[in-house]
Amino acid sequence: MKNTFGSSISVTLFGESHGETIGAVLDGLPPAIKIDTDYIDKKLSERRPYGKLSTARVEKDNYRIVSGAFNGYTTGAPLTILIDNENTVSKNYDSIKVCPRPSHADYTAECKYHGYQDYRGGGHFSGRITAALVAAGAILQSALLSKGIKIGTHIASVHGVCDRDFEDYEKDLEIISAKAFSVLSDEAESKMKDEILKAKENGDSVGGVLESVILGVPAGVGEPWFDSMEGVISHMLFSIGGIKGIEFGSGFSFADMLGSEANDHFEVKDGKIVTKTNHNGGINGGITNGMPLTLKCAVKPTPSIYKEQGSVNMQSMQNETLKIEGRHDPAIIHRVRSVVDAALAIAVADMLSLRFGTDYLSEK
Repeated sequence: MKNTFGSSISVTLFGESHGETIGAVLDGLPPAIKIDTDYIDKKLSERRPYGKLSTARVEKDNYRIVSGAFNGYTTGAPLTILIDNENTVSKNYDSIKVCPRPSHADYTAECKYHGYQDYRGGGHFSGRITAALVAAGAILQSALLSKGIKIGTHIASVHGVCDRDFEDYEKDLEIISAKAFSVLSDEAESKMKDEILKAKENGDSVGGVLESVILGVPAGVGEPWFDSMEGVISHMLFSIGGIKGIEFGSGFSFADMLGSEANDHFEVKDGKIVTKTNHNGGINGGITNGMPLTLKCAVKPTPSIYKEQGSVNMQSMQNETLKIEGRHDPAIIHRVRSVVDAALAIAVADMLSLRFGTDYLSEK
């Protein structure tokens, strides 16, 4: 099992859903990054479940930074974050020891770890582990903000209900930053919540699409082949269990365009080279061109639903019908938003550090 991402700045995740503690280790950080606890708290609150839209399992997410920080700043040593699990009901998962849940990692974990894995709540595969990722990412997000680099994500659609597109990135990032349910249109928010609640009433779940933008990344970051900016970001984002598709810029819409429609023409504006359009999402040849980085992620419906589903008994090798018990989200997309932001911050911080050195993120 490998749980580390990154080359210059790396993050390692550890823990299980119903274990004592989950956490993350950030390695390669420079000294003198300010630890903004208010910002970390805000990002964790965006991920935390709330109300009828989410699971009834609500954790306080009280975190401890037990190494790598002193007097409010990073020291340059590995930074370790611990978050205790406090609200677990493990008995709800007894049945999945032998009957894997559809679209979960229960069966594949059995194939890889031969029954030694912690199956409770999905164990190490659980979305619970993303709390540690969000806390680690928040430290890098605040460091990036000090360099003028902003990251934000809105819910572009839920089960066919669409939000408006980004129009003014700076203003729109302020709008979604102030919202627990990160949409730009109040009308879309109401309709999306209705879709989620409707699915919940039917014992079902819904998915959707997240749209992200990263502002302020300078031109020239990324590599032309195996460590392209798209490749590194995708590698990181696909570590989030619910994400099943990613596109940059116009993405799959390129398939229906002519070259004359798809090409981003260059121009000089205010003494800088920019493009008139941004179909390529701020990346050419795997390298940033100085325009906003734009991308979308497809988030699948929460696989834990209350309807009867087909499964198997892995011991008797007989077909069985499974009905999942416990506390589950009818949608995770509004919570995944903060996880995506954290993942983007980690990936971008790593790429910037490879290009300019880790001191690029330092406040000294």
